[in-house]
Amino acid sequence: MTEEADHPGDAWPANIVIRVRGPYYDVLTPEGVLRCVVRGALKKERRREDLVVVGDRVVVRVVAPGEGVIEAVAPRRRALVRRARDREAAQVIVANLDQLVVVMAAAQPELSLGMLDRFLVVAESQDLPTVICLNKIDLDPAGRARAMLAPYRAIGYPVVETSVASGAGLHELWQTIEGKLSALAGPSGVGKTSLVKAFRPDLELRIGAVSEATGRGRHTTTASELIQLDERTFLVDTPGIGVLHLWAILPEELDRCFREFRPYLGACPYRDCRHLDEPGCAVRAAVEAGVIDAGRYERYRALYQDLVQEMERYGRWEIERLWRGRRAR
Repeated sequence: MTEEADHPGDAWPANIVIRVRGPYYDVLTPEGVLRCVVRGALKKERRREDLVVVGDRVVVRVVAPGEGVIEAVAPRRRALVRRARDREAAQVIVANLDQLVVVMAAAQPELSLGMLDRFLVVAESQDLPTVICLNKIDLDPAGRARAMLAPYRAIGYPVVETSVASGAGLHELWQTIEGKLSALAGPSGVGKTSLVKAFRPDLELRIGAVSEATGRGRHTTTASELIQLDERTFLVDTPGIGVLHLWAILPEELDRCFREFRPYLGACPYRDCRHLDEPGCAVRAAVEAGVIDAGRYERYRALYQDLVQEMERYGRWEIERLWRGRRAR
């Protein structure tokens, strides 16, 4: 078993899962990287598809040079979770991250505020500190995309503007991620892998282009991978996401995932106000007064209806069960 090292809040080893390949897990230890499998008894104990994921702290037993067995997994401080595509199950993308960096492109592909809001809702529902990175600003000389993010700056989201081509903003981005475990997440083609290579040019990573026919990025990162930038700084390059399915969020929980709504939530005359068409709604009044961005509010309405349809499809009991499971992860 590798030597134990200090870990926030407990004495778990410093071993961290950096890559998952089928039944094999690459674990970074103080002595180097071990290719590991999971102890059979541990599989029976946990019985989850997200048994071990990138970012997990683990106890390993060395069984041969460069090989080991994962004996235990530390409780996760937090995790980035989404609903698996076409399945009624959770997909843990990365565990124990300090912050989420949502990467969007100023152009190629076009900036989608709807997709951005989905990422932010996921982050807010899971209490993840979040930074917005607007990449490819060299393709936005008129500043149109930058102007579109003004409402997000106004409600407190840090926005870092970068260009790998020119080097603009990379120092600011480094200051944002230094000393942290950050996950880069966003649609395909926005330049997540290019940003990683800007900090680790020695890595052999495939970089995708954007389809001229669809305007969408092509997937090059097919699985999450944790990359060490220095002794204290880690980045997780996650696969590009075409459709971000919200997972285990109750419709009545959505308003708290829009941080600009929070000052008004206790001011509505109805305790169960959905902030849709109810008379006297304080949130709608703030929208009409220009205090809350109208575009964000309209996207809230659309997401609310999506969550209602999810509940009708799976049943409220099932969504609440998943919600409780999300809280326990």
